[in-house]
Amino acid sequence: MAKLIPAAERVVRARKLIQQARDLPVPTTGLGKSDFSYIANVKDLLRQAKDLVKFIPQTAGVSNEMKEEVKKIYSEIEQANREILS
Repeated sequence: MAKLIPAAERVVRARKLIQQARDLPVPTTGLGKSDFSYIANVKDLLRQAKDLVKFIPQTAGVSNEMKEEVKKIYSEIEQANREILS
């Protein structure tokens, strides 16, 4: 059985994944930012971050502050997606 991860830990892990996506080196050969494997790696990290927090707002007993943190994570993911892949 999978170990349950507390909501606060999920938020921390999601932010780490967003930072990993930002830190991925842009390929210097080939297509650069348009390289398919680079785009796939960035999108995969951002998807993992979103998957970590997507059910937190629907969980019983979660504070409004935690729900606001999840909204911030979603906006950080969208912002990172625009910044990295533009």
